[in-house]
This record gives sequence, structure tokens and C-alpha cells, in this order.
Amino acid sequence: MKSGFVSIIGRPNVGKSTLLNTIVNCKVAITSNKAGTTRNLIQGIYNEKDLQIVFVDTPGINRPMNKLGKVLNKQSYTAMKDVDVILFVVDALAGLGKGDKMILDNLSKSEAPVILVLNKIDKLTNEELMFRINEYKDLFPFAEFVPTSALKNDNVDRLIQVIQKYLTDNIKYYDEDIVTNNSKYFMLSELVREKLMQKTIEEVPHSLTCHLINYEEKKNVINVFIDIIVDRDSIKKIVIGKQGERLKEIGILARQEMEEMLGKKVYLELYVKTIKNWKDREKYLSELGFMDFE
Repeated sequence: MKSGFVSIIGRPNVGKSTLLNTIVNCKVAITSNKAGTTRNLIQGIYNEKDLQIVFVDTPGINRPMNKLGKVLNKQSYTAMKDVDVILFVVDALAGLGKGDKMILDNLSKSEAPVILVLNKIDKLTNEELMFRINEYKDLFPFAEFVPTSALKNDNVDRLIQVIQKYLTDNIKYYDEDIVTNNSKYFMLSELVREKLMQKTIEEVPHSLTCHLINYEEKKNVINVFIDIIVDRDSIKKIVIGKQGERLKEIGILARQEMEEMLGKKVYLELYVKTIKNWKDREKYLSELGFMDFE
């Protein structure tokens, strides 16, 4: 039996959450094409015979613009401690950036082996991929280099094999049928946020968060009530849309996925509230669960 903990680290929008979902073959983290999708430490558990790997997906690390950004960066750096392996995921298509160098400076303080995962290789030629590997290899003493395409599930099996070499524990942390430690309540609010990210313009997702305020399970239906919190009234109008059409569309999409997840009919009620500067106010960051790790 081999087991251990693996942190997934990297800049925003490099495919960390997509990689986690592909590895555990289940949607445990929401995804979008917008940076900053992940805002919490999200665990996904990979199981096979005599092997269990607990992956920790982390918020993308970048230069913080507010207290929320500082909290998210701290979450990510905290996740580098007390793990067996760190996966440093980079966008092989975009190439080396200043953010990568900042993360590598912090990774140098970690005792865990670091595997460089060059993601999105489905968009590169072999020559371009070799150029990217050479671009990174002199910057840090990486234990391994593993090219992948999380979206296409390309070379992900090879990544699992490489990780196994560095695992030292021999106990099972979770039952084999468990794929995440996230509560269903957390996932319900995240599904709404995912649809908001998919259906609104670029600036909107960074201005809002979602928080489940009530969950009532009855015989034939589950009632779910979720607050959508925005930082200004202009964003509230965009989220609601003309005559409430956008909010209605988001509700339909989220409810459909909730019913698949819960296996039961769902009644979903969404409320949009403005809390000015919530991302810079510790009271709300704490109430919304962003400071639980401290």
C-alpha cells in the first residue's frame, strides 16, 4: 500500500482544477476559462489497488489586489507544507511568466520534491514542447518533468506513475468510495458560481461569491437557497440581467447539475445581494469561509 498528499500549485488559469477532475474522474472542482476560478483548498482522492493519493487543488497564485487575494495566496503557500509531492502546473502554451518565477522562489523553501507539469500540450508541437522544458529546467531543481493535457486526459496516467515513486505513507486516509472531502453544501454554492463565471463578462466573476444559506431535504424535493454576493450595484444588475433573464438561465443550469449530483429533484432559489468591498473586509471573508484555514 502506498499513499500520500500532493499539492497542485500554479498561476491562475493553467488547468489545475481540470487536472484534478481528470485524475479523480469526477467533478470535485469547478472550472472556467476565467482566471481565479478556484478560491478554496479542494481535495480530490485518487484510489486504485494498493494506492491512495490525496490531491489538494489550490487557488492560482498571483499579485494580490485586495485582502481576499492575500488570503488565497496564503492558502496556496500553506498547501506546500507537509505534503509528499508538489505538482507545479504551468501553461505550456503560454510559456514562462513572472508569476512562475515568483512561485518558484517560494517553492525553493519546500522540502517536498517538485514535479513540473507542463499542461495543455495538445496545442503544441514536439519541438515547441522541448523548448518549454528547456525554458524551465534551469530555473529550479525539478524532480521530474511530465507533459500533460488535462482536458484530453493525455499522459495523466504517466503522471500518477511518477507521483507514486515519491509516496512514503502506507495507510488509507479515506474509504475507497470517497472522491472528495468537500461537503455537498460547498459544491452546491460552487456550481452556481461556476455558471455565473460562464455566463457573465470578464470583470463580473472577480466581484462576486456564492454562499449557501439554507438546505432542506424533503421526501420528493431538495430546497436549496443560495446568496450571490456582489461588491457593487452595477454588478448586481449584470448578474440579474434584463427582466431577470440571466439569473433565470444561471438558476436552470445550476439546478440541472445539482439534480445530477444529488439524484433528486431540486428547487433552487437565488438571491443577489450587494456588500460593498466584501473582498477587503475581514468580517465577510471570515463569514464566507475564506479564512477557515488560519
